[in-house]
Amino acid sequence: MANPTVKLLIVDDHPLFRQGVRWALSQEPGFQIVGEAANGEEALRWLAQVEPNLEPNVMLIDLNLPRMSGLELTRQVRRQYAGIAVVMLSMHESDEAAFNALRAGAAAYRSKDIKPAALADIIRRVARGEYVINDMLMEEPRIASRILSQFRNLPEVQIPDDTLGLQIFTPLSEREIEVLERIAAGNSNKEIADALGISAQTVKNHISSILRKLSLNDRTQAVIFALRRGWIETPQQIQPGEPEN
Repeated sequence: MANPTVKLLIVDDHPLFRQGVRWALSQEPGFQIVGEAANGEEALRWLAQVEPNLEPNVMLIDLNLPRMSGLELTRQVRRQYAGIAVVMLSMHESDEAAFNALRAGAAAYRSKDIKPAALADIIRRVARGEYVINDMLMEEPRIASRILSQFRNLPEVQIPDDTLGLQIFTPLSEREIEVLERIAAGNSNKEIADALGISAQTVKNHISSILRKLSLNDRTQAVIFALRRGWIETPQQIQPGEPEN
């Protein structure tokens, strides 16, 4: 069976670079360039108005965009459009940029001197839900050490926002976080469904999605995983069956 088409939105302030990406990916099977934008504001406007059949599943974003940084755009995209994966490109790879790209929610980070075939492979992988940025983390121990240190101490230490206002990224949607919080409070699937105004089957679907995203086997493991990373509040703060504010 043929691979599904990757629908790509390119965000870069250099027209020549956008044209080069178009040409390079035209040589690869399974790609559709659905749009271009020169800056973050233009990209968000484009996403808000795009026809459903042209909605991208991957965005290629330049780190150094004018007016709104690539990091800020990535953060907004990941918050508003959970189904879109982000590949971030920069003129130069650096520990700090890779770390911030991960925090903002990028699934991959590479320099712009990447070979076209390698870029095509990365885009395909993130379209399948992979986080290719992990490849770099394995090669850059300083980045890995910094991230592991912060994640390990998240329950005890509040990580201050930097000047960009970035938050630690979670691959879970807001609804999935809500479901996890209810599980942590001891709610049954029916209680969760009643509290959130959804069906019990939808709750089961959310739990399956959570376990798949986190590569875990059961809901207890998912709750512990999320609590340790500060993604959900402690169980005492949400009572079984308590309605949302």
